[in-house]
Formats: sequence, structure tokens, C-alpha cells
Amino acid sequence: MAALPKLITHAKKNAPGFARILKAVDPRKIKDRQALAALPVTRKSDLAALQKAEPPLGGLNATPAEKMAKLFMSPGPLYEPEGRGTNWWRTARGLFAAGFRAGDRVLNSFAYHFTPAGSMLESGALALGCTVVPGGVGQTEMQVAAIAHLKLTGYIGTPSFLKLIVDKAGELQADISTLRRASVGAEYLPPALRVAMAARGIQVTQTYGTADLGLIAYESLGRDGKPTEGMILDEGLLLEIVRPGTGDPVPEGEVGEVVITTFNRDYPLIRFATGDLSAVLPGTSPCGRTNVRIRGWLGRADQSTKVRAMFVTPSQVNEIVRRHPEVSRARLVVEGEAGADRMTLVCEVREQPGGLAEALAGTIRDVTKLRGEVKLVAPGMLPNDGKVIEDLRKYG
Repeated sequence: MAALPKLITHAKKNAPGFARILKAVDPRKIKDRQALAALPVTRKSDLAALQKAEPPLGGLNATPAEKMAKLFMSPGPLYEPEGRGTNWWRTARGLFAAGFRAGDRVLNSFAYHFTPAGSMLESGALALGCTVVPGGVGQTEMQVAAIAHLKLTGYIGTPSFLKLIVDKAGELQADISTLRRASVGAEYLPPALRVAMAARGIQVTQTYGTADLGLIAYESLGRDGKPTEGMILDEGLLLEIVRPGTGDPVPEGEVGEVVITTFNRDYPLIRFATGDLSAVLPGTSPCGRTNVRIRGWLGRADQSTKVRAMFVTPSQVNEIVRRHPEVSRARLVVEGEAGADRMTLVCEVREQPGGLAEALAGTIRDVTKLRGEVKLVAPGMLPNDGKVIEDLRKYG
């Protein structure tokens, strides 16, 4: 928080996009969470339009594109920069928590082509003093050969590709027993896969990051050598969990959208909404690290859906709630079959004053231009999963 006013001053002065977004903001006043929560949110879903209007990075970069080390192109297309300097993506901390150390020989099977994942994790491994084999994706037999012949000790990549490599090694009867640790990400890690790898002597931990922000959070190992609960927020970030479709922080423990402020001077993203769902875990990690923990990736916050040929969005649901202070939380449930969609707004209320359901139905029509039913329930009846819109329709 002490560094936040300086970050905002730097962004306004050097990043034309943030000069516009934060035009009315006095950086000196942004020194606590309440002030931060009043700033505009920039969403990952906004990037394509911002970058089209002001190529290549939407004016969100404080270092000119021609002075960056690399420019990446993710599907969309969306463009991401990498600046010059050691461990620019801050991934070294997550790899260290996973047991990677200087002298480890590491296979990096994340993609090196256009997207930043390969470069992102390689930079952290190099910062730790590891030797990296840039395997990239595919060519499973060659990956197995690299592990066996070079006696690699670590793996970096997706959990599904790790399984493919281990299975291929079994098929080829190749000795990959030097492989002792794996840092995985970019997709769901099935608990059964972690158990199966542990049985082979490979300790698997996860990192969570994005192509815009780099490392966001990481698993750590407890004193028993096993992964601890949740993920630890990287120390170079400020985290907020907000109600999807808004910039409003939710109470600790409630699932919402991950919003990050990063102190990266090249690319100082301020209140950047990732589109991912998570929640803050109470307490500190048993491993001894004291930073905030989150539950990890819990799904996507963009729950927009089409009802009777019209889009309905989480921001519309939150606008309905905003107009009725009696409602603490709400979820729009969409059911039915094609051509016969039915919307029901389920609202948590402490009391049920007469006429509230009718008033809410009127607001639904006003905001969404669609008819919807209303169901009033007691506080705590809605699941804590971050869903604002739940689409129960069956397709195909």
C-alpha cells in the first residue's frame, strides 16, 4: 500500500492508456484498500478493443514496445510484452516453493511459440540457477529421451503432458527415475494424477498465472514434503476478490473474480480483472510463508449467456441487486429448452417485505428487457461458488 501512490503516478505519467483510465485520480489519495476499490477496473476482456485502438498494447505499457525484450501473441489475438531483466515474470518464487534449486536440470515443456508460457517459466528457472532444456510441446519420445539421457531432475509444463511423458517412458522402458519434481499449470490437475506421480517418486505442485501478469500464486511444500492447502499470492501483487460483473470486493472467503494490481514498472496493470474465480483462504500456510492464500483457480467469472436471443451479463444481475438494498446476494438461474428459456432470479434477503418480488421482476424487465421470475431465500442459501448466472439448459 505504501508503494501504491508511486505506482499510479508512474502509470499515469508513462502509460497513455492509464493516463486516460485514471485521469480523474489523485495518486496521493490511493493508499488503502477502500481507495483502491474505487478505481476503475480494466478487464482482460477489454484488451482486444484497447489494443486495436492503440496498437500494440493498448497504451497500458509504461515502457515503449520497442524497448521491450519480447512481444507475444496469444489467441484472440492478444499481445503481451516481456521486459528486460532477470525473473521479469516473477516465476522463480513459485518454482523455489516447489523444490527447484540451483543445479537442477529442468525440462520446460510449455510452448515457446508466440505465447509466453515457455519464456515465463524458463526465466524463473534460470534465475534460480537451474539448467533448462527447452522442450516445448509435442515429440513425446524426444522428451523421454531428454529426461533419460540428460538425467533431468525437474519438469515444467501441463499435468496432462507430464502424464503422456511418463506413460511413454513406461512404454519405451526408459529410465526416467532422476525426475523428482514437477511444477505444473495452465490446466486442471486431477488429484489422482498427483497421487500417481507421487507413487513414481515425482512430487507435483501447481502454479497459477496469466500471460498478462505472470505468476499470480503458487503451491508450497509443508514440513512433511507434501503440498499445503491453497496457493500463496505472489508478493509482487495486490489481490482483490470482487463480485463478478463489478469492481466491488466481496467478504473474505466468498468466491469472486480475481483482480490484480501489479507493481511491474514496464507493464503496470492496475485493478486488472483476470476473468478467473477464486477466494481468499483464512490463516497462513503451514509451510511458514505468511502472505495471503487463495483457493486456486475455481472457474471463469464471465458467465454471460443468451436468453431468447439477448445477452444477459453478470453486470446486469448486479445492477438489479444494486437497486434493491434488501437483497444481499443473487443468482440468475436459466432453465428450459431452446425457444422456451425461463429465467429465475434467486435472491438472498433477511426479510421479505411485501411487494419485493414484484418490484424485482419489474427491475429484471427494465435492466435485461426480458421477463424473469423471482424466488426469495434466506441468507446463506446460495452456494459460495462465485456464480452470478447459472445456465442449466441442456444443449445437443
